[in-house]
Amino acid sequence: MSHSLSDRGACRYCAVLGAEGVGVGRWQGQQHQWLGSQAFACQAAHPAWAAALEALGNLLAEHKVQGGQLRVLLSARFSRFCLVPWSDAIGHPRELDAYAQACFENLYGQALDDWRIVLSPEPAGAPRIATALPEALLQGLQALGKERRLSLRSVQPYLMAAYNRCSAQLEPGNFLFVLAEPRRSVLLLAAGGNWQQVLAQGCADNDQALEALIERTGELYGEPLPRVYLHAPGRQAASSLAAVQLCSLAAEPDPLCAMWRAVA
Repeated sequence: MSHSLSDRGACRYCAVLGAEGVGVGRWQGQQHQWLGSQAFACQAAHPAWAAALEALGNLLAEHKVQGGQLRVLLSARFSRFCLVPWSDAIGHPRELDAYAQACFENLYGQALDDWRIVLSPEPAGAPRIATALPEALLQGLQALGKERRLSLRSVQPYLMAAYNRCSAQLEPGNFLFVLAEPRRSVLLLAAGGNWQQVLAQGCADNDQALEALIERTGELYGEPLPRVYLHAPGRQAASSLAAVQLCSLAAEPDPLCAMWRAVA
């Protein structure tokens, strides 16, 4: 996102809402600073995003964050993904939105009336990747930003931020992009220059679990997988998987900080 000249002197914050904790980093001028993170525990009667919002509010208060700009990155735990095939019958944005919602409901088996759906921009004839985010979480982030006098500049799934940062390193046309977040993994499969599949699933933080998930993706696709690219922020050791390592960083004890630094 571009910033106007008047924005350049303002403090810019980035909050990472992970599967089990939240963290905040800050930019001011050319200085980057990780402020810290806070774990949260979910209660059965409340959605995970409510615990994450509470933890983020506590963290911002602890570091006396008041005023500036805020960007938010969301773990796959707070996002749902779906492949939306091309349809010649769609001729209006409202029809596309309704079609995407129907694709989600068919995949997840429940209505998504309380979720906001965003579609990837693709050329005519190409499938799209759709992302659904809880509307209540987005409203909660707006309210928290207002409370701390923070201008909420963007809310983005970490998958999109990581893919955009790493895309220049991917072989055009055919690839499997694997995002191994702590406790959650997402796989994006492209073939012939088009999206073929997106799969998100809880996954242990080890190569065996990730390899099983990759094999399952190959079985669903029904063809040999193309080159595999792996982005695994927060891993303490290099992966032994037969994959191209992306956005590799020095060992970072806080996985949320590693996620922030990878896309900062």
